[in-house]
Amino acid sequence: MKRNHSSHHHNHHHQNHHNNHQNPPRKWLIIPTLTISLLIFFLIILFPHSKPSYSSSSENPNFTTHFNLPKLPKFAYLLTGTKGEVSQLKRVLQATYHPRNYYLLHLDLEASVEERVEIAKYVKSEKVFGVFGNVMVVGKGDLVTVKGPSMIASTLHSVALFLKRVGDWDWFVNLSASDYPLFSQDDLLHIFSFMPRDINFIEHTSNLGWKEFQRARPIIIDPGLYHSRVSSVYYAKEKRSLPSSFKLFTGSEWVVLTKPFLEFCVWGWDNLPRTLLMYYTNFLSSNEGYFHTVICNHKDYQNTTINNDLRYLRWDNPPKQQPLSLKLEHFKDMAHSGAPFARKFDKDDPVLDKIDKELLGRSDGGFTRGGWCIGDSLKGKDPCGIYGNPIVVKPSLRSKILEKLMLKLLDSENFRSKQCK
Repeated sequence: MKRNHSSHHHNHHHQNHHNNHQNPPRKWLIIPTLTISLLIFFLIILFPHSKPSYSSSSENPNFTTHFNLPKLPKFAYLLTGTKGEVSQLKRVLQATYHPRNYYLLHLDLEASVEERVEIAKYVKSEKVFGVFGNVMVVGKGDLVTVKGPSMIASTLHSVALFLKRVGDWDWFVNLSASDYPLFSQDDLLHIFSFMPRDINFIEHTSNLGWKEFQRARPIIIDPGLYHSRVSSVYYAKEKRSLPSSFKLFTGSEWVVLTKPFLEFCVWGWDNLPRTLLMYYTNFLSSNEGYFHTVICNHKDYQNTTINNDLRYLRWDNPPKQQPLSLKLEHFKDMAHSGAPFARKFDKDDPVLDKIDKELLGRSDGGFTRGGWCIGDSLKGKDPCGIYGNPIVVKPSLRSKILEKLMLKLLDSENFRSKQCK
């Protein structure tokens, strides 16, 4: 099954994005789930055994061999790390890399100057990054206090950089150095091309439970807002009551959010994002509540949520602050979960090698294989060392597992009933 796009280099898309924030917010329509399901089922029935490759036609860019397939999306990846995590951050970049996407690497202020230089040198030395110009490094790291609002400030800083530097992306994904993908980018781009472009993947609930007394009522001060060194948050003696003008939501700090929603958070033509940003300044673990509360308290966005963070995690019973480190015994469950990403992994854990070999087709120090890699792997070289058209995508049979998860999440019983409740 071939899919044809007009051929153009993605580095020339930046001109128009400066005017985005001057326009009034657009009303984003959700495509009925049935349409997507039928489209996907139609593809499966029509071409049950074929592996689609999406290629460009130089003769007639509007011509498609079968019928018009949806346009491939682009992801904006924020990859964050701290002291001692340069090699992990490099590995996550290599595993998630695709010429279509954009990447921003951020080592926080705890990392040394040497580590910062090392990551910058690596990005500069990788020939592919130079050709496609889609990997950026934050030169001066933000100070990030664990559990403090400086974490959400740093995320918004990165979003603002994506909005300023590159205009043509669809979803923002935040990953840490201890995260890892479970699917190739070809699989992800293929399945996400069928998703409505206004859907936000954000795990959330208004049932605060224990978080009401441990997160919402305490008042904290983040020293990172006025000191240039990292220290723990301070607690005020007073407690506060829950707000009455908006409803608090909480959930996972790991998200897959749309560009229109993040423009709303950064440009803020409505005052809600700023009001909530000030409210969350004294809130413990604000990164687990800020986006969730903004999206669920605004009529334009509360119907765009899928209540899932697309991450595979394992927890202790009862759950502790951090999920369990994933090991080889979790591999089978992880591989069949349908989640595009998993966390957290210990540095160089053997399970990462198994994911590389069996799920990603990635060799040590190389990139995850995709349709853009046209080198010969028989000689033991990285096939992505030689590259072709960045819009050629060849999904694997594993993409069916991801498709199954998406259909489940978009199922009408799951979808509406779990939005902003």
